[in-house]
This record gives sequence, C-alpha cells and structure tokens, in this order.
Amino acid sequence: MKTKTYVVTGASSGIGRALCEKLAASNVVFAGYRNTEYEQELRSISDNIFPFYVDYEKPETISTASEFILSKTKKIDTLVNIAGCVVAGPIEKIEPNELRKQFNVNVFGHIELTQRLVPVLQGGRIINVSSMASYGVFPFISPYCASKKALDMLFDSFLIENKKNIKVVSIKPGVIATPLWGKSIKENSKYFEKYDGYSKEMEYIVSNARKNEKNGLDVTKVVDTILKADNSKNPKLSYTVGKDAFFAKIFSKMPQEWINNIIRLKIFTMKKRVHSSDMLS
Repeated sequence: MKTKTYVVTGASSGIGRALCEKLAASNVVFAGYRNTEYEQELRSISDNIFPFYVDYEKPETISTASEFILSKTKKIDTLVNIAGCVVAGPIEKIEPNELRKQFNVNVFGHIELTQRLVPVLQGGRIINVSSMASYGVFPFISPYCASKKALDMLFDSFLIENKKNIKVVSIKPGVIATPLWGKSIKENSKYFEKYDGYSKEMEYIVSNARKNEKNGLDVTKVVDTILKADNSKNPKLSYTVGKDAFFAKIFSKMPQEWINNIIRLKIFTMKKRVHSSDMLS
C-alpha cells in the first residue's frame, strides 16, 4: 500500500486524535494541536506523526504552521480540517468578539491554512468535519450552526473553482462523544451568568452537553467515514454520520415556518422539564 501524507487539525483529542492513531500506522501525518500539553502525547503515538502548533485565534500561527509543513513535504494527499469550537448563548446577548471567535476558529482558520497548502495539494482532497448543525437552526448554538454552514458553502465553491483537481468532502456527524462538549461548557460558562432571562435554557444546554459527551456516537464512526471518503475514487460530496444527522437532513427540507414552530414547541417543553426538575430538587 502506498504511503500517503496527511495534515489533520484538531488532532489532540476526539475525532482528530483517533484518526491520527489510525493513519500513522502506515502514513505520514502532520498533526495540528492548540494546547501545547498535547505535543509530546502526539509524538509518542508514532514516529510517523509530526505535531505542529496552530491556534486559529492567532493568525500568525497559521503562517508558522504552514511554513513548517511545507518545509517537510512537497506533496499532501489529504487535508482533514477538524479543529473547532462551540459558542453558545442567545444572539441578543452574545458578545461580538465571541461571534468573531466562532468564525475565526471554525471557518476562517481552515480557509487560510487550506490556501497556504493548496500548492502541494495537486490531485489531492480536502475532508472537512462539518456537523449536522449545518442543516438548520439549533437555538442557542446558532453561531456554531452558521459557522458550519459557511464552511460547507465556501468549500463547495472551492471545489468548483479550483484548477488543481482537488476533491472536497464534507462529513456531517450527529452527536459524537468527544471532549468538545466539556470544553464548550468550560469556555462558555463564564458568559452564561450574563444571559439574564435565559437561565433555564442555559441550564438545559449545559446538562445536554454533558449527556452528549457520554452518550454520543463513538468517534470511530466518524473516523471510519473519513477513511471511506479518503479511499473512495469518487467520494460523495457529503456524508452524514448517525441517525440524528440523517433526521436533521430530512428535517431541513421542511418549510422554514414549520421548522421554527416545531423548535419553539421543543423549547417550551424543555423549559417545563427544567422547571419540573427544579421543583423536585
């Protein structure tokens, strides 16, 4: 089997970590991390892994990361964009800088790194880990939904425009059991107390995130789908992973007014459930 060269962002945990472990058995993997404590862990997985630091909130690190990769290889077979974050809260309360952060991390960072690596991606492919959230509106995480939709749209255009025969694939998982949920609670909790009038909704968001971290699909389901898309001669443009992602895709085909009414009903039911649990405690 031919040895291939991969670049994987968000490699320190969850989907990215599991993918790197699988790929490094017989391939060269450049593994992007943000938290420096994971550098040595990534190195210890395999001699085939070359960790690199990149923080999409710090544009200068994208330049440094791409320079490092390009100094080590003249050919990249597959770029897998996984790094991401979740900004949560009601739109009327979220600070503009948090919205910018959402798009810097989930969209603009991926675009810039891709632009810098395009010269060595001739005939290769880009696999983006998007989300079922890109199919529609999930209240109180709408910045995340919008960022994933933007990621898909921009890379769809790139697929049509590029003259280097680079294929683009979007992987849209449902709820996956990854540390992203716990990280999201930690990063957003400092803002929750400022969201006056939305305390019940925020309580639900936190409890649901904790549940998802434990009960979501195993990351191997996403890894297997990424590998399937990577090994396919003619991969599909989009893959859903999980029954909830498939349902979100179908749900998104309904008239927007129907969707909004169903979501409003779900929010009302959720608030009653949170209120009832308070009464019982």
